[in-house]
Amino acid sequence: MKVKTILVSQPEPKMENSPYQSLVDRTKVKIDFRSFIHVEGVSAKEVREQKVDLNKYTAIILTSRNSVDHFFRVAEEMRFKIPDTLKYFCQSEAVAYYLQKYVVYRKRKIYVGKRTFPELMPLIKKHKNESFLLPTTDKLKDLVPEQLDELGIKWKMATFFRTVISDLSDLADVKYDVLVFFSPSGIESLFQNFPDFTQDSTRIAVYGNTTSQAAKDKGLRIDIQAPTPESPSMTMAIENYIKSLDKA
Repeated sequence: MKVKTILVSQPEPKMENSPYQSLVDRTKVKIDFRSFIHVEGVSAKEVREQKVDLNKYTAIILTSRNSVDHFFRVAEEMRFKIPDTLKYFCQSEAVAYYLQKYVVYRKRKIYVGKRTFPELMPLIKKHKNESFLLPTTDKLKDLVPEQLDELGIKWKMATFFRTVISDLSDLADVKYDVLVFFSPSGIESLFQNFPDFTQDSTRIAVYGNTTSQAAKDKGLRIDIQAPTPESPSMTMAIENYIKSLDKA
């Protein structure tokens, strides 16, 4: 079966020259975007109940834009004046760049990893005498606390925001040739919204091993997978799949 319609379970990218737009231009498929999950902030009261006193920390570990937004939101709700001496450890350049929304970059001590959390570890290790706070989601990969524990540093993890399943009831009667997932939470959302979902001829595209495993655990057939040596990105994986159908 040809691919004419695709639903990506994420918000539409807010960028010029989106790879998805390029995919549309080349293949003439219709691509829709819809968040299967969304983020909700935890109240300052709930953060306090986790025994978090912002005065006690000299460094903040920021792994995503959401962690940046919700750290500063909670600090404001707590009427906590963030000291100029606070050190920021950002997982990637994208997170560090986003931090400029809240602080004057050149006047702060900001340490930036390359991309993944393990790549941030050497920077944290160099400042092991700091007291670290990790404001995070309720669905954090085990790798993060495991690596921080291995460093033997003084640190605390606290939930500042939650990943919540979105209401997709308006999609009940809408059919797509391909559904694209980037996290196990997206797979969970599909089945929570549509408990009787049957795959039939719908193609499932997944990004990453954990998403792939979540799909398999639900009995789904995976038709498109990324990253692979041939398809390092999802858009490339989809395009290669469409080309393979054209050759058939």
